[in-house]
Amino acid sequence: MQFKNPEILYFLFLLIIPILVHLFQLRRFKKQEFTNVKLLKELEIQTRKSSTIKKWLLLATRLLLLAALIFAFAQPFFKAKDFDKKNNELIVVIDNSFSMQAKGNSGELLKRTIQDLLENTPEEQQLSVLTNDENFYDTNIRNIQKELQNLKYSSTPFNPAAIITRIEAKKPGLPKDILFISDAVGLKDELKTNLSDASSLYYQTVEANETNNIAIENVQISQVLDQFYELKISIKSYGDFENDVPISMYNGKKLVGKALISKEKPQKEILFTIPKNDFHGYVTIQDNSLSYDNTFYFSISKPQKSNVIAVGNTDKNQFLSRIYNAEEFNYTSTELNTLNYNSIENADAIILNEVSNIPNALSVTLKNYYSKGGNIIFIPDVNSPVDSYNSFLRNFSNNSLSEKVVKEKQITQISFNHPIYTNVFEKKVSNFQYPKTNATFTINGSNLPVLQYEDKSVFLGNITNRLGNLFFFSTSINKENSNFQNSPLIVPTFYNMGQNNNKTGLNAFTIGNNNFTIINETIAKDNVLSVTNAENSFIPMQQILNNKIKLTFGNYPENSGNYAVLKDKESLKNISFNYPRTESDLSQINSDYFDNCTKVNSVSTFYSDIHSSRTSNEVWKYFIIATLLFLILELLIQKFVK
Repeated sequence: MQFKNPEILYFLFLLIIPILVHLFQLRRFKKQEFTNVKLLKELEIQTRKSSTIKKWLLLATRLLLLAALIFAFAQPFFKAKDFDKKNNELIVVIDNSFSMQAKGNSGELLKRTIQDLLENTPEEQQLSVLTNDENFYDTNIRNIQKELQNLKYSSTPFNPAAIITRIEAKKPGLPKDILFISDAVGLKDELKTNLSDASSLYYQTVEANETNNIAIENVQISQVLDQFYELKISIKSYGDFENDVPISMYNGKKLVGKALISKEKPQKEILFTIPKNDFHGYVTIQDNSLSYDNTFYFSISKPQKSNVIAVGNTDKNQFLSRIYNAEEFNYTSTELNTLNYNSIENADAIILNEVSNIPNALSVTLKNYYSKGGNIIFIPDVNSPVDSYNSFLRNFSNNSLSEKVVKEKQITQISFNHPIYTNVFEKKVSNFQYPKTNATFTINGSNLPVLQYEDKSVFLGNITNRLGNLFFFSTSINKENSNFQNSPLIVPTFYNMGQNNNKTGLNAFTIGNNNFTIINETIAKDNVLSVTNAENSFIPMQQILNNKIKLTFGNYPENSGNYAVLKDKESLKNISFNYPRTESDLSQINSDYFDNCTKVNSVSTFYSDIHSSRTSNEVWKYFIIATLLFLILELLIQKFVK
């Protein structure tokens, strides 16, 4: 037992006063002689005994009464189990990721969570409230009521460990009580922190009534026809559905197609055919679950011709002219000695086709071209020494060529997931007429294989700096050394290596993936490009690359939708952004993530638990009651004890 006012206990010395009063009473009995003394003597003894008992009872009662009164003023208490944590910082962390759009017993999980917090948090309670992307430090619930009620869903995944890092950066070393409120969807592993023992972690799991959901995963161009694009819409469903789900496609606000998603299969691919023109719209569905993944925005720019320059022997370049047709490419074939170096920066792809000796000036120019987003396709002459080639390759990576090996080898491995083969194959091909080579160099170093021989060595490799690409073959592909020119692979391989993805194709960026795009435009140094739509606008990071501008978006924009890149008020390019589909599967609940935390059933339970575990058991009131009882007991003794 402890005391709030221990100095009051010094008054216990006052207990000596009633003792002195009772021990040093001056009152004495007087003797009186009577004739018959026998009876009176017995009466005298009895009276003396009763009086003595009464005095001792009164003394004990008064001592206890005074002691109880002194103890009551000293305010004794028993220390609570978590008494040392009573001054902890209170922090509530709310998961506002998209999975919290799911509906529980009382509506959407996030809205119900906020309402519960507003209703059960005392107005005078000092606290901090954090979400995936918002911070409200050192406030009370009344001051942030409107902000919480208007809280938006965030595309940032719920990451309690990262949020704790944010808290520690703001309040380092302070003991804290942290309450996590989440549906625990998509959490991995287990929460681990470096918080001190003085801090406490709690969690409340909110649950959705239904985990069924349908999401639009992706939109791709599956086939390019003369006048049309065939689009493949990838749909994924989680759980079972009673009815077919309608899907609609809009170009701007104009409806251009409708279809039905069958309830029979969990994953579907829906095909739409649209005219081969600019497209700036979206595809959408309606279900009774999450809404964030029901719309997928995408843009298709009207195809522009890509500029391709082939450097090498004109006869050996002949096969390239059949691939890079005049309708889709501005193709130029040139000998090395007639190459115009100034034209390189305007090219979308440069092909070095069996140039036996690459001049140092050309290597430096191509290195600069590659660093600013250019594509280089390198085809060595298998009959030339490798020294010049290795000097050239060292400008880009640690890759090099070993001496020639004369041996027939078949090209059997295709990297179907490589970007240049996206949408080329409807399914993975395992049995076709393999192309072959008669002699080859061996490629050494780290690269991304595109095509490989049967012994896993690289026939076509790729390195990238995320702006430009270097594709390099391990050997010549002329008809004397290889039949690759007669292979079905030749067209899609060179066609896609020569394409500028910023000039053609479909773009649909995922927010938060640190996306970038290159705009073929020039601006003054004091000007900037902006990305905007009717509701939102932001200025991305910009890097000027001669006659191009690289835009890096980072974690922007905050909201999905169709946007335009503007120079002043001139629209340069249409782009689209979508939320990541990381929380579409509502069944992926990981409650074990919070095993190191104390579970609470509600916000009110949380406040009740920490209050009871940190509030001391004060017993002074019992001493007040004892004081009153001893007072009554003294009165009873005075009245009834003779």
